Amino acid sequence: MGSMDEILRRSLLFDFYGELLTDHQKEIFEAFNNEDLSLGEIASQTGISRQGVHDLVKRASASLEAYEAKLHLVERFLTMQEQVEQIRTLAVQMHEEHAETRSVSDQIVALSEQLLEEL
Repeated sequence: MGSMDEILRRSLLFDFYGELLTDHQKEIFEAFNNEDLSLGEIASQTGISRQGVHDLVKRASASLEAYEAKLHLVERFLTMQEQVEQIRTLAVQMHEEHAETRSVSDQIVALSEQLLEEL
């Protein structure tokens, strides 16, 4: 079983690129990653060997990683998510510290411009 970060990464990759997999790959990968079924459980449900399930999950993962290496959609999504969090933090700070409003609002404008460029 992978760490939570690995599971989250696989889930994000599947969310962004899963439709590019074959139907069979999607079914097996989703059962393994999202439904948390073991290789043996998937094998018995699908009628293929445990090794076959393992190989299919490994190939699907490699395909998803290859798409990300070329397109960087997950990386961009995570960057934008972080920037939006910074905007939220700055907005809270502006609300709490009225004296620094101008400096904070300049930072909010800069971050929002970065987000707009990314979109």
